[in-house]
Amino acid sequence: MIERPGDVGTVHTERTPRVVRARALLRRSRRDEARRFLAEGPQAVSEALAVGEPAVEELFGTEEALSRYAALVEVATDAGVRVSTVTDRALDSLADTRTPQGLVAVCRYRDVGLDAVLARRPRLVVVLAGIADPGNAGTVLRTADAAGADAVVFTDDSVDVYNGKCVRSSAGSVFHLDVVRGGEPVAVVEALRAAGLWVVATDLRGAQDLDELADAGAFAVPTGWLFGTEAHGLSAELSAAADARVRVPIHGRAESLNLAAAAAVCLYTSARAQRPRGAAEPSSTDAEGR
Repeated sequence: MIERPGDVGTVHTERTPRVVRARALLRRSRRDEARRFLAEGPQAVSEALAVGEPAVEELFGTEEALSRYAALVEVATDAGVRVSTVTDRALDSLADTRTPQGLVAVCRYRDVGLDAVLARRPRLVVVLAGIADPGNAGTVLRTADAAGADAVVFTDDSVDVYNGKCVRSSAGSVFHLDVVRGGEPVAVVEALRAAGLWVVATDLRGAQDLDELADAGAFAVPTGWLFGTEAHGLSAELSAAADARVRVPIHGRAESLNLAAAAAVCLYTSARAQRPRGAAEPSSTDAEGR
């Protein structure tokens, strides 16, 4: 039994009031009421604890997981986070995966307003419009983080960024960059343009080719990228509101790229154009993607 101040010898069940309150955060309405969400697994918990502000309110873990991830538990306790041992069944009730890894953190909302983002004069902003799949949304959030984007906007018609699958798919990136939650899509575009960003809509039938624009140096300016659903893309109204409608060239026989792949191509095109030549890389992955 791991002993911690205020929790010595206590193992909480799925009926413990704190566990019940945390479990309610699996529902969006309760998340919004409490302005709290759940982050599941050691990767997400580690990234949440690494934030230079009190992002984590409470950490739940099974006895086995708290022992296995003792270093994380130490970081949490040093930060004043309440750490609670729970039964396997209680942990399962907090997780929304089939094989949970034994840790779930209650985290504070991190979203900011669009005005606050634009006041910082961002150079790369991502707008997700009508994205309903949380896995896709979380993967694009992770890609935006990797490409050095300043913010990701989840418009009113997109999935909740604090959806459990979205948080997991972001692999901790939800804790790294500004996230804007909500906003009517066309109004968001107008706000980006008013702030001096060049707004680009991705479109399979776009009039302009991504590579040709990149060769012309078009992406060196502050840019806002609009991404729509894989099935239907962006609405005609939203696409028309952008400054440019750009297609990612398909050189082989594939019909198209999926959302995450297209976003990666577009965002790294901007990242490469905006980085000073010869700038040192903060980190990199090896050939196997580690």
